[in-house]
Amino acid sequence: MKICLSLVHLIVLTTALALAAPAQAGPPKAQIVTLNLDPQSVTILHLKRGFVSSVRLPEAVSSVVLGDPVAFKAEHSEAEPQLVFFKPTSSKPGETNALITTRTGHEVSLSLVSEGNSDRGGAVDYVLKYEHPRSFLIGADHSSFLIGETKSLAQESLPINHAQGNAVSDEEESLRHQGLEAPQWEGKQLRVAVGRAAGTDERMTVLFSVLNSSPRTIELLPPQIQLAGTSKARHGKTIKSEPVAIKEYRMTARRLAPGARADGVVMFERPTFKESRERLLLQVAQAEEVDRPVLVPIAFVAPAKGATK
Repeated sequence: MKICLSLVHLIVLTTALALAAPAQAGPPKAQIVTLNLDPQSVTILHLKRGFVSSVRLPEAVSSVVLGDPVAFKAEHSEAEPQLVFFKPTSSKPGETNALITTRTGHEVSLSLVSEGNSDRGGAVDYVLKYEHPRSFLIGADHSSFLIGETKSLAQESLPINHAQGNAVSDEEESLRHQGLEAPQWEGKQLRVAVGRAAGTDERMTVLFSVLNSSPRTIELLPPQIQLAGTSKARHGKTIKSEPVAIKEYRMTARRLAPGARADGVVMFERPTFKESRERLLLQVAQAEEVDRPVLVPIAFVAPAKGATK
């Protein structure tokens, strides 16, 4: 009888100790996710304290911004220009957002989610890999500031609105064969010149050239068009600038050695009107000095066919 009672006490004690001991959490479910690069979408990145998650872009990264730099940490090294690493630093559950910008201007929005030291099982995104979409055709109702590749202007005509299959206009064909024989350069190390403009009331086409006058090799960012000027305020004047959507562009080269030159054509939707103090400007910048672009004025109204600039 005593042996049975002792056995019961031992079983009860063992059960109590097992219930009192904290449950051992198993390893999280590791995930490797591949997505198309889409600036219009926000991706949820599942993180866990004690683990690091990597985000790989198809282009070199220029900047990373965190909404909560205290509870989360982001790391980026020039040795791995396409990688960004994220990990939570707080033991408490938390959420924030992150914005990654590539050197070509793409933006990637992330929503970072961490369960902290919670023992709950869950997935952790070990690797999030972005890829370029297989097709870069531009729809009729979409404008883009980015084109996937650069092609030689001397080798082929300049297609516009591939999805619609429109033919190249007479103005664009003449621009393709016209070079800037005596360019009026703007800028010092990075020099930009604008050629003749052509187009209609809605769309304009402008020829431009870029010259690398620096002693080092540079990488050019896609050209941009902006409507800029000054506006009167209560205590003086303020500077304002609005981007103009680019339909398409072509450049002979994006990477220029010292003394090298690139020629290009940019097509954009011209604003229907502007104020007297505003101007259309072509903006060209290099990847390592995006905050120091060269701005060159563009004629707001293209000359009539057969007229000179």
